[in-house]
Amino acid sequence: MINRLSPKVYYAATFGLLLVLCSWLLVFVAQGIPFSFNGIAKIHANNPSLWIIDLLPVVFAYTLHLIEKRHNEKVSFLEGEIDQREKDTSKNALFAKSIGEGNYYAPFQIGDEDDILGKSLLAMRDNLLENNKKETEQNWIANGKDQVAHILRIHNNLEELSYEVLVKLIKYINLIQGALYLYDEEKKVLINLASYAYNRKKYIKQKFKLGEGLIGQCAYEKDIIYRTEIPDDYISISSGILGDRKPQSLLIVPLITDEKLEGVIEFASLDQQISPLTIRFLREMGEIIARTIFNLRVNQKTERLLLEAQQMTQELKENEEELRQNAEEMRATHEELEKSNLKLESKIQEVENAQKRLHSLLENASEIISIYSSSLKLTYISPSVTKILGYTPREMVNGKDIDRLTRKGEQDLSDMFQKLLDTPRMPLTIQYTFMKKDGTKLFLEVTGRNLLDDVAINGIILNSQDITERKRAEKEERMRSKMQSLSENSPDMIMRLNTSGQFFYANPMVDQYLGIPAKEVINQTLNSIEMNEVLTNYLKESIKTIKTTKDKVEGDLAFNSMMGETIMHISAIPEFNENELETILFVGHDITEAKRIELEIQDKNRKITESINYAQRIQTSILPNNKIIRQYLPKSFIYYKPRDVVSGDFPWFFVKEDNIYIAVVDCTGHGVPGALLSFIGYFILNNVVDHDATYSASKILDLLHFGVRKTLKQDRHDADARDGMDIALCKINLKKKTLHYAGAHRPLYLLRNKALEEYRGDRKAIGGIPNLKKEENDFTNYLIDLKPGDKIFFFSDGLPDQVGGEDKKKYGPARIREKIVENQSLTMPQFNELFENDFNNYKGENKQIDDVLLIGIEF
Repeated sequence: MINRLSPKVYYAATFGLLLVLCSWLLVFVAQGIPFSFNGIAKIHANNPSLWIIDLLPVVFAYTLHLIEKRHNEKVSFLEGEIDQREKDTSKNALFAKSIGEGNYYAPFQIGDEDDILGKSLLAMRDNLLENNKKETEQNWIANGKDQVAHILRIHNNLEELSYEVLVKLIKYINLIQGALYLYDEEKKVLINLASYAYNRKKYIKQKFKLGEGLIGQCAYEKDIIYRTEIPDDYISISSGILGDRKPQSLLIVPLITDEKLEGVIEFASLDQQISPLTIRFLREMGEIIARTIFNLRVNQKTERLLLEAQQMTQELKENEEELRQNAEEMRATHEELEKSNLKLESKIQEVENAQKRLHSLLENASEIISIYSSSLKLTYISPSVTKILGYTPREMVNGKDIDRLTRKGEQDLSDMFQKLLDTPRMPLTIQYTFMKKDGTKLFLEVTGRNLLDDVAINGIILNSQDITERKRAEKEERMRSKMQSLSENSPDMIMRLNTSGQFFYANPMVDQYLGIPAKEVINQTLNSIEMNEVLTNYLKESIKTIKTTKDKVEGDLAFNSMMGETIMHISAIPEFNENELETILFVGHDITEAKRIELEIQDKNRKITESINYAQRIQTSILPNNKIIRQYLPKSFIYYKPRDVVSGDFPWFFVKEDNIYIAVVDCTGHGVPGALLSFIGYFILNNVVDHDATYSASKILDLLHFGVRKTLKQDRHDADARDGMDIALCKINLKKKTLHYAGAHRPLYLLRNKALEEYRGDRKAIGGIPNLKKEENDFTNYLIDLKPGDKIFFFSDGLPDQVGGEDKKKYGPARIREKIVENQSLTMPQFNELFENDFNNYKGENKQIDDVLLIGIEF
């Protein structure tokens, strides 16, 4: 299709052509060139810009054509839009008409996203559907309520009402089975009143306690229970067509009004779930039914009471005539009684006033008055007993008068009663302790008289008075006298000051230490008396501290006294009166001599410590160096932990020719004695092995054994030194790959191919007094051929004998073997760390009981 140009395009081209001609004319006139074709060519040659101007008709025509084309396209688009809006409007109007006619399911589709009216119509349709659904549901619920309410109105019998309501509900909600239970508040039980299933009445009599089964649980919780998973032991529904089947869903609704339980309704369904609408309906019906049941019960109770009232009214009418006659007689009698009562009331008032006065006097008396019968049973006790002893008169009469006595008090009271029975009207006084109701002990002074012959009393009367304060004052006076005597004769300086620093008391030692007579100190103050400034300041500071803390203050103070330079331990003890700080007792004990002795002991201990430290340096100097040992045995470790500064255990190392000698030596004792013995063992071992390299390990121990005996003179008949040593000795030849081992009470453990073998040492020690009656055997020599990877361990008894762990038992050889086997892949340094950590952890806070030495070697 060919688009024809509009007249406007031709107009634009003509306008452009006129501009071109005008430009030419201007140039012709300006340059004076005659108008001709040659002139046109000439002006273009002279003015190239004219070529651009010549294009103006084309440019104007094309530009206007493009503008007009876009305009036409926009108009076409707008016309399409208007047409689509008209179609959408027509479609929306038809849909709105369908909705208005109630056809909510009419087909409708939104044209595009900009169709706001269509979207609004759909939303309106959905809202109308939802409102219609709600209205339908509400109408269904209201209709059900009306039907059930009709049944509730026409029935007054609970059983008939229950059955009819149950049937109506089951049919209305289209279920197959239900039961109604009423709550018996007196028996606290739910009783089945009506059951219905498959259009037939069921005669099932069941009872449930609160909390028992689902019925009891619903009643207890007062809330609906809805189950779709029914327990296997739940009741099945019996039908002639379907047989016995377990329900698929179960709904139990409590009947509650004003938070009071009236009963429970149970519904069951075989094939369907119970809808939320049905549950909502039954929840609302539950309250209505509960209110009706409550009202019916109230009505029945009212009717029963009304019937009883009618019967009582009839009986009252029958008795009314008889009562009227009796009333006439009583009226006459009453008039006479009123006259007598007036006289009697005046007399009673006088007696009551007298009794009140007497009771008030007895209640507020400072002593207790009690009366006992001839059988010594309490028959009366004054009200003041409550204020004094804390017990009521009734409690005292019931036995508290004797129960709260000590054995001595009970015996004294019994003896007093016996004497009073023997001597009537003669007063007798005793004292005993009594435990008050609040547990406080008090002292009573009791004076008794036998007035059994007095008609008014007819008993033994006791007057009891609390003398606790009097006893305390007497005891304080005795104690004050004793303290005064002790203080006067005490070697300590004793002073009593009040919180203002005024002296209330000073014993004679004040004169000896301060040079001031004790009598002159009394009533003076710390500021008014001249005494040592250091002591004065200490007393002031102590008073200031006690006033703040209310606690005892004590410390040592050095000052110049009449005795010279004095060191005194001063205790400042606060003294209270009714919880108020009254005075402070200062007791100064002279510790000058004790301090001098203490300094002497400290000086001696320092010298002893210096000597022991020097002995340690000497012992350390002869012990083998670990670096030297590792030059010969690179895979080895020594775990060495002395108990004291110096040790009785020591590792011994010696090299001669191709032989390496290494041993664990455990001398008798520890500390300094053990260290002295270690020197003997060290030098004898050095002499023995240096003498002959062919000696076996057992031969070396034999020679060491005799050498120690000779050195300690244990081979003499008058010997009394039983000291010696235990030892585990190894002679190692790495070239021959052999190991000689001998031990005195100490074993050697060999770990080879994941198995641990133990070589026991001989059961005898090195040294000691020989037993002349028994021949001694030589030490046993063990020869072991070494293999690569072999590991040996030997140790002193300080490791296995250490006490620790939760049970406070010994570390034990079994634990050592266990650690070696369980950790056999460890290197020797790792074994060293393992045993060090395990020993410290096992020992814990316990004291180390002996020196510890453990050597491990890997070949």
